[in-house]
Amino acid sequence: MSYCNFCKNLPDEDRHKIYHDHHYGFPIPEDDELFGRLILEIMQAGLSWNIILKKEPHFREAFDEFSIDRIAEYDEEKINSLLANQNIIRNVLKIRSVIHNAQQVKMLQDEYGTFNEWIYLQDAKDKIEWVKIFKKKFKFVGGEIVNEFLMSIGVLKGAHQEDCPVFEKQLKTYQKWKEHE
Repeated sequence: MSYCNFCKNLPDEDRHKIYHDHHYGFPIPEDDELFGRLILEIMQAGLSWNIILKKEPHFREAFDEFSIDRIAEYDEEKINSLLANQNIIRNVLKIRSVIHNAQQVKMLQDEYGTFNEWIYLQDAKDKIEWVKIFKKKFKFVGGEIVNEFLMSIGVLKGAHQEDCPVFEKQLKTYQKWKEHE
């Protein structure tokens, strides 16, 4: 079952419905929030998206509102604090990859101005090319994580079915974002 079909008959206040209708497939202009989405996709690996949506406020708090600058500076004491936090996914490989990835994003920001700009300047045509690009820079970014991350921000197609009521809104928002860039 597609995510669109899954969400179609959910009540408006359901976390999946809110994410589907207002976030999934839409560009994220702010780098910290964009990086936050990558954090959530990494944390989701091997787990259900429902767990991640439930824990999103806890991830946001534990990872300093997804501040790239702060996360890039995390030390062993902070890693131990995160590993002791029962409200988040306590996987040392995922946590260390988030820190490494924040450091990489800071370098991309130095070179390209923003993480967003780096993404939108890539000449990747499909998931396979994107995975190769991401694996050169980041850790814990396999095919599904890269695919879901890029679909979730509108770069790769497939977030919404064409008959989904959100499809046109998402497509127009992405096109407007691309024109603005």
